[in-house]
Amino acid sequence: MSHANALTAVAQMSKQRAGAWLLGIGAILLALCFIGGKVGIVFALLLALMLTGIPVSIALGLTVLMFMYLLTHVPVEAVALKLFSGIEKFEIMAIPLFILAGNFLTHGGVAKRMIKFATSLIGHWHGGLALAGIIACAMFALVCGSSVATVVAIGSIILPAMVKQGYPKRFGAGVIITAGSLGILMLPSIPKVIYAISTNTSIGALFLAGLFPGILLTVMLCTTTWVLAKKNGYPRMRKASWGDRLKAFKESVWGLMLVVIIIGGITKGIFTPTEAAAMSAVYAFIISVFVYKDMPLKKTPEVLKKSASLSAMLLYIITNAVLFSFLMAHENIPQAMADWILAKDLGQAGFLFFTNILLLLAGNVMEPSSIILVMAPILHPAAIRLGIDAVHFGIMIDANMEVGLCHPPVGLNLYVASGISKMSISELTVAVMPWLLTMLVFLVIVTYWPGLSLWLPKAMGLM
Repeated sequence: MSHANALTAVAQMSKQRAGAWLLGIGAILLALCFIGGKVGIVFALLLALMLTGIPVSIALGLTVLMFMYLLTHVPVEAVALKLFSGIEKFEIMAIPLFILAGNFLTHGGVAKRMIKFATSLIGHWHGGLALAGIIACAMFALVCGSSVATVVAIGSIILPAMVKQGYPKRFGAGVIITAGSLGILMLPSIPKVIYAISTNTSIGALFLAGLFPGILLTVMLCTTTWVLAKKNGYPRMRKASWGDRLKAFKESVWGLMLVVIIIGGITKGIFTPTEAAAMSAVYAFIISVFVYKDMPLKKTPEVLKKSASLSAMLLYIITNAVLFSFLMAHENIPQAMADWILAKDLGQAGFLFFTNILLLLAGNVMEPSSIILVMAPILHPAAIRLGIDAVHFGIMIDANMEVGLCHPPVGLNLYVASGISKMSISELTVAVMPWLLTMLVFLVIVTYWPGLSLWLPKAMGLM
């Protein structure tokens, strides 16, 4: 067989396989429509649009418009009204403000001072610089609220330093990818705000509920890192004196004070979580430009533009998800789904297991904001009817989103770390495995130990 004939044969086989896949997917979607009724039609439309490669946000909006126009008598004006009224919530303002605060902190020298403080504390342990990177990620997560920002801020500093000290690049990348996910679990968190808006849950309670789980995950990631570092004989640093530690703490204290402002302000009733986001943005600007002076004032417009761009993207997703929620409420889909789940008699433990599997699968095709906006309004009613606390359920969803950020094909932390380390996604996927398994163990703990999440907000009087 000639080379040209071989290529033709391969092309024909590829076409046949593609045709078979299309027929199979089409059959599944049609079956979903017939078996599921209106619920099936909605999700078949959404899946069909997503499979074409359309962004999730646009797929959500088109699903609503197509369903409403073809299968209901809802006037277009009602859809347009819901489009605007759905995002007229004061709480939504917290999202762009936390993004702005995170960008100021990333550019303002807060991260490097936190790394220096963490290194002074545990740099002399096995894998000391890697452990310091995890602790610094946890400290940065306390004031940031974004996983991607945490990976960029800490990873861009700590990863080159680890390679210079003799750590394998793969090891350092695995540490930073997973530790960066703490950015959405600790106190302020954009996914928590989105969940709170979707389910009418207290944002303040969600913020505090993530603190103890975040500390536990930090300890677990540090333990995995220490074991691997000791086993492989990775470098240790000189033990810092107490004077060095005190000096490093004094330098980082301005950034850490933001934790006090957020917790103190919310628990004492001085301001709401949204107002706390505004305070965070202003405070981050002041310490970045006037205290640490690592960010020149002339760079402020660039940071504002970058923050506005990311905020617009998230708000666009939220707007389309609001429309999707309107459609589901109009068709009584959440209640129908809750009835169907409860009819299976899974119980609390079975339902939580089912939810984890569903969210982990969703993490393969969607990013966290989209998953929460689509899944939370469906799963939340069933959770409440089973007696599961809404705050605990939100932290469990948050933990699932952390895992999704660290594995392909849409794990954002992987792509950010790839840009920093110049490693391929396939290399990073292998590198991250020991810590990813640790995170799955953590997910089980968070799922079946509600007290870990609920004790602090109850003690602070937010529940």
